[in-house]
Amino acid sequence: MDKIIVRGGASLHGSVEISGMKNAALPIIYACVLVEDKCVIENVPDVRDVALSLNILRDMGAKITKLSKNTVEIDCTEISCGMSHPELVRKIRASYYLLGSEFGRFGEAKVAYPGGCDFGGRPIDQHIKGFEALGGKVKADCDKVEISSEYGPKGTNIFFDIVTVGATINVMLAAALAEGTTIIENAAREPHIVDLANFLNTCGARISGAGTDVIKIKGVNSLHGCTYAIIPDMIEAGTYMVAAAATGGCVKLTNVIPKHLESVSSKIEETGAIVDEYDDSVVVTGRDVIRKANVKTHPYPGFPTDMQPQMAVLLCLANGVSYVSEGVYEKRFRYVEELKRMGASIKVDGRTAVIEGGKPLHGADVRAVDLRAGVAMIIAALCAEGTTEISDIHLIERGYDDVVGKLREMGADIEKVSYPD
Repeated sequence: MDKIIVRGGASLHGSVEISGMKNAALPIIYACVLVEDKCVIENVPDVRDVALSLNILRDMGAKITKLSKNTVEIDCTEISCGMSHPELVRKIRASYYLLGSEFGRFGEAKVAYPGGCDFGGRPIDQHIKGFEALGGKVKADCDKVEISSEYGPKGTNIFFDIVTVGATINVMLAAALAEGTTIIENAAREPHIVDLANFLNTCGARISGAGTDVIKIKGVNSLHGCTYAIIPDMIEAGTYMVAAAATGGCVKLTNVIPKHLESVSSKIEETGAIVDEYDDSVVVTGRDVIRKANVKTHPYPGFPTDMQPQMAVLLCLANGVSYVSEGVYEKRFRYVEELKRMGASIKVDGRTAVIEGGKPLHGADVRAVDLRAGVAMIIAALCAEGTTEISDIHLIERGYDDVVGKLREMGADIEKVSYPD
């Protein structure tokens, strides 16, 4: 069993280079299924979800070559449809992008039901709606999802009932090689949607409107290989920004796109910290007094749900009562019980957490209940008096590239240790 041990009390100082965005890398990796050629993907984060996704493609017949720590060559020329390993697929939510990629390339798909963090109901009904609109016949149960069609996907108009990142991406993947034009309305606008469109267009696709709520995909006959660099991870950046503010430190984050961080920067500034933006970097300077704030998560460009647990830790240190409302997932407050072990005063009512700030945090044995909640425990531990042991850290390693090493470089007293099972 691996754990992260943090001895709190040190403020963070120095600089940290932000890795490529996990949520952009994963759909682009699965998009390579559409390409009967070699793709070289740069700025790929060295995280568990990426390694797992590459193993899924390798088992399907793809040739995977790691050119460096953060660069990988993917050749899906000889990949086979329906051959993904069910046990691997069930370990990661993003594996459902295989559905769009297989349907787009082969006119059919067969993939085990995806896994991932438990945030409550995360249905794939909008994905199915999109596949059916494109002409697919979908059979789904708790074990697997199958798509069949007589002639492959056909261009169509799709209006999503809710804003959904996953379904937007899956329809983009399925429609890239479809006959005719597909228009997605009420599409998600996240930066990784734009990054996927840019990657596919670099391979020869014809996609416009990514980053708006209407995306148009004109189907092409084939896609060719390319070299492409993943955008910086705005959630990783936001995490270190909150850590700097919470510890009263001063941290420069490099390899970022400040525009992507606007909602996070605004809330951090509301708590009293200073955020200075430059072309491809930001500097966060914490203050001795942290002010209360109210946060509600929304789809991009609103405050991201993936930053909610980290922000809650910052508000635990603020003067006064803060309110955090979750507008995306219904079960995102499971980490609250772990923070209470450290002395936090939080009450959850439905999708709103009421945080009575100003209570000193102390070290405790806690666990990561999901990816973002796990890194929130690290931030809390940095600010706590005493030593904190964090277990289930494999969830943190799903999405953070060398979090222990990066924090140590900024002055944190943190280490990863292994215990006998």
